[in-house]
Amino acid sequence: MAVKQIVVLGGGVGGTLVANLLTGQLTRKQAQITLIDRTGKHVYQPGWLYVPFGGAPPERWERNERSLLRRSVDLVIGDAVRIEPNERYVEMADGAQLPFDYLIISTGARLDPDAVPGYREGAHHFYSAEAALRLHAALREFTGGKVVIGVADIPYKCPPAPLEFTFLLEDELRKRGLREKTEITYLSPIGRVFTIESVATFVTPMLEERGINYELFFNPESIDPVERTVSSLEGTTLPYDLLVLVPPHRGAKIVMDSGLGDGQGWLPTDRETLQHKQFPYIYGLGDATDLPVSKSGAAAHFEAKVIAHRIAGEIKGKPSDERYQGQVMCFLETGRGQAT
Repeated sequence: MAVKQIVVLGGGVGGTLVANLLTGQLTRKQAQITLIDRTGKHVYQPGWLYVPFGGAPPERWERNERSLLRRSVDLVIGDAVRIEPNERYVEMADGAQLPFDYLIISTGARLDPDAVPGYREGAHHFYSAEAALRLHAALREFTGGKVVIGVADIPYKCPPAPLEFTFLLEDELRKRGLREKTEITYLSPIGRVFTIESVATFVTPMLEERGINYELFFNPESIDPVERTVSSLEGTTLPYDLLVLVPPHRGAKIVMDSGLGDGQGWLPTDRETLQHKQFPYIYGLGDATDLPVSKSGAAAHFEAKVIAHRIAGEIKGKPSDERYQGQVMCFLETGRGQAT
């Protein structure tokens, strides 16, 4: 039997885990596993939440991708620019072509701040290392006023993060003696403060107890950085002195350029088998998919196990019936040294 070529595109949580799992289930004679990553750095993105408050710097949350992979995984560092699903190869920026029998796309989500007029000039966020550092500088200069926190669009990575930031900010302002000088408003795009009802029921009294306002059914449409206002699709306009807004998310450019995604670049993925709906030898993993579950590292963990079992079983001639059941898990920082 010819050695099967398995290519993993993206070295985030899901890509790293699925590559390592596959090496534990397949021998070198059965499959060669190659992981392509743009930078060769593995970033623990949830750590960026703490950077604005003077926590560990961004480099503290980075590891060398090679150090996290089993030795039998080949690591290719470079830009993948195109996927040819019918001819089964990934093209690199230098023109190299990496053939595959199976492709696992774990390219994550791409930030698209330009989707909201005025965003770049008027809003802050902590969804990249650079943005988290800029927000840290803005918070150091903040002496009171109106702070508005929310999300610009859904879906987005790590759904609890805006709430966590809200609680951590309230705690930080209290410690700095600025809480009484600051009005905090949390924006939610739906009819409760969080998508999961049980979490909303738990969190809402905490917001009220700490004097944090919340505005429901607020989907940002535009930002006026001169007047310092944010306006919603629903017709509400709120003033701010500091606006912290999770930017819109889209699928990876390579997915869109290769014609494999939907209108926003998310992979059309079977919610149980995690196979691409058009190409069964291509799998979607983590934030890259269009699945109606949280875009989180925990979801990617559960999905990676399913994909590894299914691919390994097929190669060994023992097809697996392993299916993803929609499992997710999230921690929620609530400030004051507490979490749930």
